Amino acid sequence: MPLNRSFLFAPGNHARRVEKAFTLGADAVILDLEDSVAVSDKAAARRPVAAAFASRAGASGCRRFVRVNAMGTPFCYGDLVATIGQGVDGVVLPKVESAADLHAIDWLIANLERERGLTVGAIELMPIVETAAGISRIDRILQARSLKPYSGRWRVQRVAFGAGDYSHDLGLSPSHEEPELSHARARLVLASRGAGLEAPIDSPWFHFKDSEGFRRAIDRSRRGGFQGRLCIHPNQVPAANEGYRPSMEEIAEAERIVASFREAEAQGSAAIQVDGRMIDYPIMYRAERMLKAVKGDG
Repeated sequence: MPLNRSFLFAPGNHARRVEKAFTLGADAVILDLEDSVAVSDKAAARRPVAAAFASRAGASGCRRFVRVNAMGTPFCYGDLVATIGQGVDGVVLPKVESAADLHAIDWLIANLERERGLTVGAIELMPIVETAAGISRIDRILQARSLKPYSGRWRVQRVAFGAGDYSHDLGLSPSHEEPELSHARARLVLASRGAGLEAPIDSPWFHFKDSEGFRRAIDRSRRGGFQGRLCIHPNQVPAANEGYRPSMEEIAEAERIVASFREAEAQGSAAIQVDGRMIDYPIMYRAERMLKAVKGDG
């Protein structure tokens, strides 16, 4: 399972920043055709984005995503037609508000994959939920999970949260620690789990000069059920990579829990104490899941 700790945005119309983004250690790079590209330059930005992907087809390293414009804009269709091809690992779709959005984009991507000789279903689709309509309908949106998987692999594997647009849509003015957004984050985590998706990806942190605040935000986010972060500045990548990985103390505790529980289980017990804490199957399963993820981290 690939790591999803850091998704670094780079404006698709800025060649130098695109090249640099692939060297910064992010788990994934998102070449952006939406917010960071002016309306007057959106069509022109598609070709260099497609070329950047094609030049890296088959290369190892971070995964490669494109953020297209929202379905309600005149640009979404053209963005997909121009950029789906060799070297693309995923599409990020902003402002998703219905399951129909995902069904429509899935259909279009599948036909482009067939037309261009790509494996159907290989390109991920990661929705960003960032409006009142999106959050309030999140359970129905994730009904698109009922789409038939391709070769056993779902197109939509996780969703992301967009706090900036969500705050604007609701007229919120979040404070630095963002308690005003906790309800939306909790809904995304719960709905994702209920739909059988991976844990979601958290919103960008916009105070990019506040490194300590970012670390606190990452800690809250991971403890709240998120597995990674959308990053808008290169300096955020190392903090996200470190912060969304369990600490050495947490790993050691998980190892003690699994070892002690398996020993007790072999003797017919399914409830034990480890370090003064009561351990049963749910806690043991969580510890196993953490160790599996860490093993995948290498």
